[in-house]
Amino acid sequence: MTVFRAFLKVLNKCKVPIIMYTVMLIFFGGFNMQTSENSTNFIASKPDILIINQDKEEGITENLINYIKGKSKIIEIENNEEAINDALFYRDVNYIIYIPENYREDFLSGKEPEIKIKSTGDYQSSLAEMMLERYIKLANIYQKNLYSEQEIISKINEILAKETEIQITSKLDTNNLKKATFYYNFTNYSILAGCVYVICLILSSFKEERIAKRTIISSMNYKKYNRHLLLSNSLFAIVLWFFYVVLSFILVGNVMFTEHGIIYIVNSFVFTICAVTIAILIGNLANNKNAINGIVNVIALGSSFLCGAFVPMEWLPDTVLKIAHILPSYYFISSNEIITQLEVVNFESIKPILFNIGIILIFTIIFVLINNIVSKKKRKIA
Repeated sequence: MTVFRAFLKVLNKCKVPIIMYTVMLIFFGGFNMQTSENSTNFIASKPDILIINQDKEEGITENLINYIKGKSKIIEIENNEEAINDALFYRDVNYIIYIPENYREDFLSGKEPEIKIKSTGDYQSSLAEMMLERYIKLANIYQKNLYSEQEIISKINEILAKETEIQITSKLDTNNLKKATFYYNFTNYSILAGCVYVICLILSSFKEERIAKRTIISSMNYKKYNRHLLLSNSLFAIVLWFFYVVLSFILVGNVMFTEHGIIYIVNSFVFTICAVTIAILIGNLANNKNAINGIVNVIALGSSFLCGAFVPMEWLPDTVLKIAHILPSYYFISSNEIITQLEVVNFESIKPILFNIGIILIFTIIFVLINNIVSKKKRKIA
């Protein structure tokens, strides 16, 4: 109880940084959640296409042009190669179709005339290429089996008029799950920064010469002393974690009442305990109060950037992610990303999350053991 009472007195002086990290969580977490909102409606994209027709616009040629016009945005550009190449370079047009002279006559005679193209090579030009290839393949099939040009055109139009209905069968509330993932990913910074800053300040107060000497000559051994500090710091961290969880119910909404929400909460709880052991270890190693701000930046900001708390994991280079594997934050954030994709919550689907939680617990045990070794050696030195 003596250790705990002293802990509470020092904690009372650390209200400002706790409030600051909470405000940052609300501001940046809320901002990320707003920018992550998107629609689940599918809207077909229309590429910008330039058609250069050197044939007469009639029959199969006219039908091909009408098909392309119906599926794209037709761009009008001066008919010279310099202007065309400039338009392609500056992305004013995605795809250029050159219909050769006598295309209609050569097609009907079975010569399979070549339609030349130029493209930007982006996804819009790929869409245009798929449309053109689809038409030409159908036209070649019907030309070999039918005799009348009008019959060929009719059959092509009949097939191309058929639309595929797209239905979203997933029942996942993806928008709110992404919001929850953004929020809990950002808590990596808030929990680490809060724990490291506050706990390091508390431990530095306990290491003041007068208090340290009284602790060393007392009957309490270093293991019991460490246990009391660990429990006191854990209580603070759990209160901080609980506050952030309550905040997530307010900011994220109903998804936190689902099975997915429970997994977010459990995952963040395990990481919070790990953060406490990290903070205690750093607090025992660091002797200078003035260095704490720098330590917070290195530990909390560094791990958040490396592990995907601020920038989504899929945007990070593979080299960065490989380095991030040595940090517990990586496994915490990785689990949050997995939760976003969970269609069904069962033992099989959450195995990767359980594995990540297991890794975080191993980190926690390692930090506790190292902390005991450091404490023992420091007492001998003192």
